[in-house]
Amino acid sequence: MKLFFALAISFIAIATGFSQDLNSEALLEKAINYHDPHGNWSQFKNTFTVEMTMPNAPKRTSVITINLPAEYFSVTATKDTVTTTYSLDKGKCQMRYNSQVLDSIAAKEKNMTCDRATLYKNYYSYLYGLPMKLHDPGTNLSDSVEKKRFKGKDYLVLKVTYDDAVGSDVWHFYFNPKTYAMEIYQFFKTDEHGKEKPDSGEYILLSEEVVVNGIKMPKVRAWYYNKDDKYLGTDTLVEE
Repeated sequence: MKLFFALAISFIAIATGFSQDLNSEALLEKAINYHDPHGNWSQFKNTFTVEMTMPNAPKRTSVITINLPAEYFSVTATKDTVTTTYSLDKGKCQMRYNSQVLDSIAAKEKNMTCDRATLYKNYYSYLYGLPMKLHDPGTNLSDSVEKKRFKGKDYLVLKVTYDDAVGSDVWHFYFNPKTYAMEIYQFFKTDEHGKEKPDSGEYILLSEEVVVNGIKMPKVRAWYYNKDDKYLGTDTLVEE
């Protein structure tokens, strides 16, 4: 009889899925195993193109190179007739405007800075390195996994905060409870007490996938305000 109950409990656990008992570290590992099953992110080296469309604005096309082993990053963005390039090679910054290399004076005239180059590097490396980037130093995972319903679908949600030196926003990552694919991320600003401001920040809906260096990346990212669901724009990773 005891064996029967033990088997029954095991069957129920298998039928309902173990996701109910996942802690945050286990959920993150399953998500990373889905997106980067061969552990390729640490040696990522590739160039890809992202098209950004926004309401009432011209399309912007960005060609992005991330080479983590070589500590190299560059982004060349074209909008209308203007093309700008920011590159960082082992921390050394270079900027171009319509193919012309700029010195510090010319860059200032074009409102281009090395600080912005670093911002772009961090931005693209973070978003296209998720969820693997949640292992970075200064990243604090919540103790438990939440279950939430968002836009009519159920998700396992991981809450993430950061050390002060890294950032003050609070992020929520939504994972498919069956595949552990990352399908949404959302962030909120915080007040002086570190509490989330519910009318701040944005959420990003992820759809479709592109495999780059063996990593499953979201092909389409649609951005909305948390406050009123206002649509902001869409990034699309162009398959070549």
